This record gives sequence, structure tokens and C-alpha cells, in this order.
Amino acid sequence: MVDIFDRLKEALGPLGQYQQKAEGYFMFPELEGEIKPRMKFQGKEVLNWSLNNYLGLANHPEVRKADADAAAQFGMAYPMGARMMSGQTKYHKELEDKLASFVKRESAYLLNFGYQGMISIIDSLVTRKDVIVYDSESHACIMDGIFLHKSKGGKSFVFPHNDIERCAKMLKFATKNAEENGGGVLVITEGVFGMAGDLGNLPEIVKLKKDFKFRLMIDDAHGFGTMGKTGAGTDEHFDVQKDVDIYFSTFAKAMAGIGAFVASDKYVVDSLKYNMRSQIFAKSLPMPMVFGALKRLDMLQNEPEHKAKLWEIATALQNGLKENGFNIGNTQSPVTPVYFSGSVPEGTNVVVDLRENHNIFCSVVVYPVIPKDVLMLRVIPTAAHTMEDVAETIEVFKKIKLNLEAGKYNTAEMQSMKIG
Repeated sequence: MVDIFDRLKEALGPLGQYQQKAEGYFMFPELEGEIKPRMKFQGKEVLNWSLNNYLGLANHPEVRKADADAAAQFGMAYPMGARMMSGQTKYHKELEDKLASFVKRESAYLLNFGYQGMISIIDSLVTRKDVIVYDSESHACIMDGIFLHKSKGGKSFVFPHNDIERCAKMLKFATKNAEENGGGVLVITEGVFGMAGDLGNLPEIVKLKKDFKFRLMIDDAHGFGTMGKTGAGTDEHFDVQKDVDIYFSTFAKAMAGIGAFVASDKYVVDSLKYNMRSQIFAKSLPMPMVFGALKRLDMLQNEPEHKAKLWEIATALQNGLKENGFNIGNTQSPVTPVYFSGSVPEGTNVVVDLRENHNIFCSVVVYPVIPKDVLMLRVIPTAAHTMEDVAETIEVFKKIKLNLEAGKYNTAEMQSMKIG
């Protein structure tokens, strides 16, 4: 018999295998100081493009005051217990009502965290008789919800990213399977895909409802607050709110907080409230987070200048990159991927050069997340950034591109650069 702890010494996992070399720098880096575009990393000030603080609310004085006032009045413990038992308050219900109204649904339900919330939503919505059809680039929380569904005997079919023709083909298979087993079909995609910044093809998926019977759920974590005329999300952007049956988003992006919500018809939300195990058996969202979310939502709705500034910065950054010959893919959102040709070791050296010599902090994405010999720098503009930040970053990226093309990141000197 194997001691499972002994196995952990060898089987570190796809990320854990890099622990000794990467921890503290490439993984689990420590950013210090107030949340803003320029923060401290290993004692140096860096221009930070890695925070999903889209509307710049994380360090807004009114938001910080709302958080602090609620913490002073209620502490972090109130309310005690799960919502169903002893953790319900009128403020939780007020936030739910305001969220539902904003995204134009009958009802909404607060979730403690987006990741576990999505898993639990899928688990509560579908039975083993039902079939899930989903986009191949769906977030890990969706994938884990589908894995749980499959572990209980359920079926799923995946279509290549935004490939509507293949989606229709998968819907044929799903429909046949569901009819044979007395089940239904749930289609899951995202509003904004957070890695590449492109949008889920919601209009074309909605059109498939003419030929197939299914319910549509979207994860709009990166679209809520950033997309649509009022910031109500990607389905508002496409004018398909009435056709998206379940809307899900988190507070961790544009709202710069903790928590999430799901919105739909009242009877659907009522069913989730009484069946989502991740909420039934979890403590209620603490009051400072609820009051903080109410304040953030109010600013999101009534102060459009934050969203306008975000898009001003995002547009300037993306246009500037394209004008200088950079490949930013098919992003239609503030998420800005910048693609280069290069190996994984070169990607490592690019990050070191950016941080050590140019004081730029952003995330790098390499194989196997993206194809071999491709590097992606993922840049997240926010309303807190300035045009000067944009200009500085584009100039640095121009140097990085020239160095990559000249093979300078494939040298022993760069690879031996001391970190930390």
C-alpha cells in the first residue's frame, strides 16, 4: 500500500514541478503597497498590468470608506451561519434585488466565491439524465462542474472555441442523448474569455435555439461592469439578455471585491437557493463584503466615467500596440493579449527582463496553455492607468520584440540572471 504523503513528494503536478525555481517570482509573487498601477515587487516599484481591477475601484477612497465603515459597525463575523439557517439579512437581499434589476433578471442569488459557485450551479441544475454542451476554452470552474456532472454519470459534448457549426453538431448529439434518457440540454459558454479577451459568440448560439431546445448559461466574470451600454455585461453588449437563461458573474473583477452572483427567472434562483450545496453548507457572506458590494454596484451603475476611462485606456493601449506591429489576437474586451514567437525558456527571460530592467509587471502565458513556440503577455488595463503608462509600456514592448527577434533571450547570460 502507498502512503499518499510519499506520493506527494514525487507527483508535484503540472505547476508544482516548477516550485523550487519559480515560487516567489513567477508563481506566488508578492506585490506590495496600495492597489494601484504602480506597486512594489521585490523592493522595486513596477508598473503593474496584472490586476483585474478594471474600473479602478479597489483603492477608490469611497470604496475603502464603505468597506471600513461596515467592518467597524459589524466586524467580519456578522452574520454567523449559512444563509438558510442564521446568516440571512435584509442587506443580502437588497444586494440581490439590485443585482437582478441591473442585469434585467427576475431574481439573483449571492455566492461566496465564483469558482465554487459555478461548480455548485452546474451540480444543482443538471441530473445524470441531462447533457451539457460547452466551449472548449471554458474556465476551470466550468470544467470542474462538468467533471462533477460526468462523475455522476452525466454526458457532455465540447465544441471548438466559438465554432458555431460544431456547436450545432454537438447539440444534435446532445439532443439525441437527452431524448433517449428523458433529460434536457444545457449550453455553457463565457461572455468574455479572460485569457484572450475575445467574446463568446452569443448571438449565433442564441440563433441555435430555433433548431434545438436547450438552456443557455454564461460566465461573464470579465464582462460584468466592462461590457454593454450600462456595464450590465456581454449579453447586454449583444442585446441578447432575454435569451441568456442564466447569468453568472463575480465581484472579483470590475467590482474589486469578493463574492459572486447568479441571476435568472425567480423559480430557477429559488431552486438553486435550496439545492446549492456550496451555499447551504457555507457561512454567509460577511457584512463588510455585502456593504462593499452595494457601494461598488452603486458606483458601477451611477458613475459611468469609470467604465469610460477603462475603455479610453484599453483602446489607446490596443491601438498603440497594433500600430506598432504587435499581434493582440481577436480581443474585443479590455483584456489585451500580446503574442510573440518564442520558446518557454525565452518567455521566462522576457519576464525577468521586463521586471528587472524595465520595471514592468505583467503575466506571461506559455505552452501548454497556448501552442508551442508562442509567448503571450497578458496585459490588463484599468481605469486607474494613465496614458503615460500606456506609452511607456508600448516602448518597452518594442524593445522586447526586437530582443526576441535577435535571439537575445536565448543566451546563457540571460538565463543565468539572478532572481530575487
